Amino acid sequence: MPTLKDLKEVELDPENMIPEEDATFGITQRAAEQLRNISMRENDKDVALRVAVESGGCHGYQYKMELTSKYEPDDYLFQHATLGPSNVIIDTVSMSLLKGSTLDFATELIGSSFRILDNPQAKGSGCGCGVSWEAKE
Repeated sequence: MPTLKDLKEVELDPENMIPEEDATFGITQRAAEQLRNISMRENDKDVALRVAVESGGCHGYQYKMELTSKYEPDDYLFQHATLGPSNVIIDTVSMSLLKGSTLDFATELIGSSFRILDNPQAKGSGCGCGVSWEAKE
């Protein structure tokens, strides 16, 4: 969890910091297994899935996910309770739009991907692709 010093270092307003008890993010067993497989394949226990929220898409916001081993001072780090390494990092600004959500990994005929489930900050179900969504007011 970032500290006030970390936020000042990256020139973010400390008001943006989500208290530790409110900064919750779940990782399903399937997502944790996939993250562990990636970590083993990359031979990097620090590799993480960076989950961010950007403006865009047909509903106003969209999720962006990428693998990285670079952590920033304003990152929140989440891990599955029993299966690791299963690192997920979320920046401070995105955390306010992702708190209470769950990361899952789905395998379908058209492909496999990480997905955000049950985002309490999202209004409705978003678009059919599951990437674009509208924030609650």
